[in-house]
Amino acid sequence: MRFARSAAIALLSLAGFAAAQAATTTNAATTAASASATTDTPHVDARQARQQARIADGVASGALTPAEARHLQRQQRHIRHAERHAKADGVVTAQERQRLARMQGHASRSIHRQKHDAQVQPRPAG
Repeated sequence: MRFARSAAIALLSLAGFAAAQAATTTNAATTAASASATTDTPHVDARQARQQARIADGVASGALTPAEARHLQRQQRHIRHAERHAKADGVVTAQERQRLARMQGHASRSIHRQKHDAQVQPRPAG
């Protein structure tokens, strides 16, 4: 009887330890996943890529002058810097996401205005 009781206590202790270990592992995985999810900015990254492509297209077509392209690239660098700053503490808050979206909206309008103004890159003679 004593042996059965000791075996039961040992078995319950082992089961409790295994459950605690599983909970710790699950919590660590959940915490890691939520931490990476809070710093992910896929919409910002995708929009940045589209804007970079629009600038490159404008340069290639001659719709953007070198000065206009430099200005637009500077705006893009500023947005990338703001994104890095937002991610620095490990969490991109809703307010930071709104700020990035607002900055990207401003840059998008700038790209459109510069591509559709009367200034064009002169074509080489030939």
